[in-house]
Amino acid sequence: MANGVTRISDVIVPEIFSPYVQQLTQEKSRLIRSGAIVSDERLNAVLAGGGLTFNEPSFKDLDNDAENVSSDDPATNSSPNKIGTATEIQVRLSRNNSWSSMNLAADLAGADPMQAIATRVSDYWTRRHQAAFVATINGVFADNAAAPSGADTHTQNDMTHDISGTSFVDGVTNFSAEAFIDATATMGDSMEDLTMVMMHSLVYARALKNNLIDFISDSVNGQAIRIPTFLGREVIVDDGVPRTAGVFNTWLFGRGAVRAGVGSPKVPTEVDRKPAAGNGGGQDVLHNRHEWILHPVGYQFAGTPAAGGPSNANTANNLAHADSWRRVFPERKQIRIARLITREF
Repeated sequence: MANGVTRISDVIVPEIFSPYVQQLTQEKSRLIRSGAIVSDERLNAVLAGGGLTFNEPSFKDLDNDAENVSSDDPATNSSPNKIGTATEIQVRLSRNNSWSSMNLAADLAGADPMQAIATRVSDYWTRRHQAAFVATINGVFADNAAAPSGADTHTQNDMTHDISGTSFVDGVTNFSAEAFIDATATMGDSMEDLTMVMMHSLVYARALKNNLIDFISDSVNGQAIRIPTFLGREVIVDDGVPRTAGVFNTWLFGRGAVRAGVGSPKVPTEVDRKPAAGNGGGQDVLHNRHEWILHPVGYQFAGTPAAGGPSNANTANNLAHADSWRRVFPERKQIRIARLITREF
């Protein structure tokens, strides 16, 4: 009978581990399951090649020009109109992290070490995907709050309903069904396209106290869960949603508001064996690398990213910065994103 301790290098097979972690990550992401982020095969394909940014031209809809009134005068000629174009620009996000086997020691005591490691790593990447998503939407709203310039086509703050005021007034400045509906109304007659809401835990607590939250039953990886909903929209609670003192953002999304691509780094997963560590007892380090695109539909990434792509920071050329995004779809209804700003205390 063999003696010793089971190490990461004994159970990790990179060719199996990498896709397994990616699959678990997507299954656990409520943003993906809600439909706010949808997987896009085109973005998967461009990540398989080279390049840091990717241009995607498209035709705009026809302008709503008045039609001609027909005439029997042969000397009267119609003037043809033209169709416009727009170019979305996506950006590659290259991210990685590593973990020492000592951090996984408790999990390795389980019956299935591979499952224990994969679950821990996939949970990590689910959280990091969500953090990149929050940073991206922060940048989109920062752009929307700024005056448009150049090729940017937006109307300032046309995606936001702000009731925060200058001071807290209970029942006036805080979250309510009425305020939420007003935020959906920024989409005009497409308001029903907004199918998901993302809010801070304090705003969620306010909604719970006011009996505004309903629950539906679901199952994730064989485990029964309850999913909160508000006016038929799935609720995702995340304290990464912006707040400043008592002022909170609540975000609304429609299906496919953000397109996602998943790439494969040259070496997605590897284990580094350090036999001298621990005074010769040995140590394993697990490295895991991901490549994604998270692209808000109707936008260009307008920054100049570093070689590994932008970070989540609110600094120039990174995801959360206003100057990193430029709206290229002209109609408000084409952008399935809205924001409600409230003051809760």
